Amino acid sequence: MVQSSDFEKRMRAGECFHSLRMLPAAWVVLRLDGHGFTRFTNGRFDKPFDARFHDHMIEATRGLLEKFQGVYAYTESDEISILLPRTWDLFDRELEKASSLSAALASAVFTRACGEVVQFDSRAWVGAREEDVVDYFRWRQTDATRCALNGWCYWTLRKAGRSIAEATATLHGRSVAFKNELLHQHGINFNDVPLWQRRGSAVYWERFEKEGFDPVRGVAVKTYRRRIKVDRELPMKKDYGQFLERFLAPCGPGTTRRTA
Repeated sequence: MVQSSDFEKRMRAGECFHSLRMLPAAWVVLRLDGHGFTRFTNGRFDKPFDARFHDHMIEATRGLLEKFQGVYAYTESDEISILLPRTWDLFDRELEKASSLSAALASAVFTRACGEVVQFDSRAWVGAREEDVVDYFRWRQTDATRCALNGWCYWTLRKAGRSIAEATATLHGRSVAFKNELLHQHGINFNDVPLWQRRGSAVYWERFEKEGFDPVRGVAVKTYRRRIKVDRELPMKKDYGQFLERFLAPCGPGTTRRTA
């Protein structure tokens, strides 16, 4: 008869990915995407963008930043990126746990917000250097701008009576200049589109000053605490890179201190 301990070991051996850990002291970004959201949003939300949908994404992003002790979070379209600090040690940095639980949390928060069941998937990106992290978020913002322009063009053509095939063919391989001109011909200036649509939004910790009183010393004190900020007007390109750098410093935004 097989010993229970041997049987346990044999079954556990099948969990071949359980031992995977994210590299120690590396920057980690958990990137989540809505599963099947193209079909889900049809008929439920305005196209190409819906402020209600973006609010739901903000709620999911906020939940992830809090529960996963993130440093910075970014969302665009149906995508969320959560930056974890180098010292992050939740779940012993298990890849399976981080991916499955982050996807579960985002799905639960968004489902509660919109009232319908949705699903997210999750993956991990790992970077060794601060400049790698900056490049990652600049990459995602560039993708947001590209997708926003394409989305505005596509849905402008669809609302003008073009079929799916016609709208797709019209835009295939076309330049940015062509797409901007197409929108201009329909009375739309892409530069006037809200920044959150073109550049995405960020959710991060910020410090704020709160006045109080120290009864032991009998003096007024200023306490710096932290709270979550939602930023829908992000800079871009080089300015965005400089903006990101402050979250990568050892004592970034959200550090709490107290002075008399």
